[in-house]
Amino acid sequence: MSTQLADTVALLRELVAFPTISEVSNLDMIAYLGHRLESCGARVDIFHDEIGHKANLFATFGPEADGGIVLSGHSDVVPVAEQDWASDPFDLIEHDGRLYGRGTCDMKGFIATAVSMAPLLAKRALSRPLHLAFTYDEEVGCLGGQALIESLSARGIRPGVAIIGEPTSMRVIEGHKGCYEYTTRFYGQAGHGSAPERGVNAVEYAVRYVNRLLELAEALRARAPAGSRFDPPWSTINTGSIKGGVAHNVIASNAAVEWEMRPVQRADADFVKDDLRRYCEEMLLPRMQAIFPDAGITTETIGEVDGLEPAEINEARDIVMELTGADGPELVPFGTEAGLFQNYGTSAVVCGPGSIEQAHKPDEFISLDQLQHCIDMLWRLGDKLDA
Repeated sequence: MSTQLADTVALLRELVAFPTISEVSNLDMIAYLGHRLESCGARVDIFHDEIGHKANLFATFGPEADGGIVLSGHSDVVPVAEQDWASDPFDLIEHDGRLYGRGTCDMKGFIATAVSMAPLLAKRALSRPLHLAFTYDEEVGCLGGQALIESLSARGIRPGVAIIGEPTSMRVIEGHKGCYEYTTRFYGQAGHGSAPERGVNAVEYAVRYVNRLLELAEALRARAPAGSRFDPPWSTINTGSIKGGVAHNVIASNAAVEWEMRPVQRADADFVKDDLRRYCEEMLLPRMQAIFPDAGITTETIGEVDGLEPAEINEARDIVMELTGADGPELVPFGTEAGLFQNYGTSAVVCGPGSIEQAHKPDEFISLDQLQHCIDMLWRLGDKLDA
């Protein structure tokens, strides 16, 4: 095992030991990484959330200038409850060329590689800054990623390239759909089921809303971009659940629809949201409030994770293609924080060690070979920092 790989494995062991599932704080891990990066010369900023329970880390080597290269990863991992692990998920186990533990591939393996390589890359960040960005709560809606972009915008920091190290088996990913999740609630007026005209049945209005979602899902098919390589090529809508009412003979006063859409382009998300807003304001609410003035409809945004739209001009993709020698870029069905960087004006690509097939599962692992491939890619990245 090379010295660099051994250092990466040792750091990964330490990172896995931080049980940073999304429901708990990540502050200890962020503080540890911040101290380690500061010790090798980084300028480190730590941005806390509103209650100080979690934080993002943004570290910089090299000149204070726009156009830097970001290595980005999320610090949180999914829960291990009710999963049957062969060993302690927060104690790294090495066996037969694989490293087992929660977060090894998703995505502490990439974080460990980036941080272990940082001292070497720092010496080469002469003409272009190198940034390392580690976020919180990616697994529950990219909350930390959205907050990070706001922090960078407030400070006027404008990176040029972002490499998001999600597990792609080191394949170069230039696109993925977004994931927008909502809960729409309907508030009506209860009454006896024998006189439905005297109440406002929230379930019935929820059904009308679902019918509108179905109509929009069909309309999205016609909006598929020409030559779209996504599967399916259009944006999709899915109704996950509809809940409401208390009994057969009671007019339902409350109902809720849980639904999501996965847009291939942000314009499709705007199209759907604008249509639903008008439908509620012009069709449903007037009918509901004509009977019961206090009737209402609200939509809670659970999460809006922007997709990464394939672009003809994408410096990040081109750089990583060169560094890895990949035959061509691909698309994936899962979401990442890459779209947040893209919407900020930073070219973005997804490429990292480990397979997404292992993510979120018991006995999650990453192979030593994958870590070495990532080390090799980042070593070559140094040429882009002192060019």
